[in-house]
Order: sequence, then structure tokens, then C-alpha cells
Amino acid sequence: MRIFLSASIRGGRQMLPTYIAMCKHLKNKGHDVLSWHVADPELEKTESLLTEQEIYMRDMEFLENCDCVIAEVSTPSIGVGYEICSAVHKKIPVLCLYMPQANVSAMIQGDSRVTCKAYSNILTMEKELDVFLNSVNIS
Repeated sequence: MRIFLSASIRGGRQMLPTYIAMCKHLKNKGHDVLSWHVADPELEKTESLLTEQEIYMRDMEFLENCDCVIAEVSTPSIGVGYEICSAVHKKIPVLCLYMPQANVSAMIQGDSRVTCKAYSNILTMEKELDVFLNSVNIS
């Protein structure tokens, strides 16, 4: 499956170890993570070489070519919200994962077209990923 992994970049990178674990798990399961750069520790260096328009065009192309979107939403990010909204309007399945203590937007949690799941550790995060991807694969 082709997956668009969405996570905070400019909003804060404190969840980077989680993004890396998500990307690794998805790749180990044989999925193609189109936006693997989200889990790249050197991202700030490479992103600084791109214009805002180039970043926008790249991410919109990923959305056009993905089977689903998986977003880590513990760290608020306007860009992640934009990507989730774009996916919903394109009828692309969306999973939003977050730590229980996160203050997740009601706009995300209140949209029945978006699957939102809390996770307390890497193992429960991986389980939620697998359950969601199995449900998308069946649809």
C-alpha cells in the first residue's frame, strides 16, 4: 500500500523518534511510505533547500498517489491539518494517531470520516497501524 505519512515539521520535531518508528514499521510490513522524509532526522537541512511552493506541490502529489493517510497529531501542525482535510475531501482514508495526553483538535476528532486512535507506546501504535491498514485493504 502507498502511504502518506503526515507529521509535524515546522510545528515541532519532539515526536521524531515516534515518526521514525512509524515509518520503520510501515516499511517492514512492505508498504511504500511516500513521505518517508517526515521521519528523516536531517529533514530541516533538506527542506530548507526547497521553496514553500515546492513543498506544497510535492505533498499534494503524494496525496494524489497514496492509498491512505496516516497522521501523527500529538504535536499540533497547521500543515498536517491541511493534509488531513485535503485527504478527506479526496475520500482518502485517514488515520490520526496521538498520545493520550495530547490536546487533539475537536475538528479532527469530531469528523466521522477520520479514524482517531490514542496510543500509549510504540507497540500500541503499531497495533493501531495494522488494524487500520487491514481495514483499508479490505475496503
